[in-house]
Amino acid sequence: MTKEQIKQLAREYGADIVGIASMDRFEGSPVQMDPRFIMPEAKSMIVMGFRVMRGSLRGIEEGTFFSNYSAMGYGALTYTFIPMTVMNLCRDIEDEGYEAIPIGHQSDWRGIDNKGNLREHFSRPVEEGKPQPDIMLHLRICAYLAGLGEIGYSKMLLTPEFGPRLRIGVVLTELELEPDPIYEGPQLCNRCMACVNNCPGHAIHPTKTVKVTLAGHEVEWGELDCDACDVAFRGAEVLENGEVGTYLPGRTDTKPAHYSPFYNKPANLYNSGQAVCGAMGCTRACMIALEGRGVLKNKFKTPFRRKKLWSVDWSDYEPVENANMSLSELGSESSRKMSQAKEKLKETLTLSEKHDLEAD
Repeated sequence: MTKEQIKQLAREYGADIVGIASMDRFEGSPVQMDPRFIMPEAKSMIVMGFRVMRGSLRGIEEGTFFSNYSAMGYGALTYTFIPMTVMNLCRDIEDEGYEAIPIGHQSDWRGIDNKGNLREHFSRPVEEGKPQPDIMLHLRICAYLAGLGEIGYSKMLLTPEFGPRLRIGVVLTELELEPDPIYEGPQLCNRCMACVNNCPGHAIHPTKTVKVTLAGHEVEWGELDCDACDVAFRGAEVLENGEVGTYLPGRTDTKPAHYSPFYNKPANLYNSGQAVCGAMGCTRACMIALEGRGVLKNKFKTPFRRKKLWSVDWSDYEPVENANMSLSELGSESSRKMSQAKEKLKETLTLSEKHDLEAD
């Protein structure tokens, strides 16, 4: 199979953009993030980009429909669309006699946390010289090494087609393919700092940066506060001075931030989708800036932001009973409470009245 055939198949299966990296480009990777430990005989990495629909951000922009971005922009891509694409491509490669591994967006069993530290008491190497399972692929770096785009100041992958508005799927294979060059197209990130200025959690540092060398190229991005991102991402604001709030489950020190209309964080969608902030800085603000400069290939008839951003007034906030349930959970809870009420009522009814109640 040729490089062109692989790319054509990937697009037919649903990928928007495709790039190929040779495995030597991962030289110098941290042990826990080196894909060569996953498949030592791998010759190529096929990296596919899947656009997040601009329209999936519309409901958050208007403040009327938040679930679509988490469901379709995160969950459906991560757990349905990307897996189908990478699996179908692997089937074709296997039919040619080469092993291939389909890798989607998630790595929930990874041996390191979001800061790159080993997770304590989680796993241990199976042999001397091997990393702890599971290896975590830094998907944005994989895409960079496959020539799909550049790493912006926000640490987000920026592509000339969609800017930061996409997710990544990967195939590792023993099939040797001609690699694509590292991206050297028009500069996408001009350090406008829209991501920094619009991140609701102030999670991207305006001056402190991280510098790494990737396949001989110096790459730099803003230092990311993962803890601040985790709170803001879900629409929360941390309370101070001993105040009590119930927005995040398991915590008593958070309330809804001005960009969340929910009394409590809504239930996760597709296991992990909970992007209440709508990627306000790292995606939406960046996308608006890139579209304004006219540098993206995916163009639209109308601008994304059409009016002033809304803001929710929570100055009268008081803790409320956690409503962090899905509709099915709410149904189960209602049934449970109804059953309890019926049992309590039975204690005061005659035999005939109990029979009528049980027949309901």
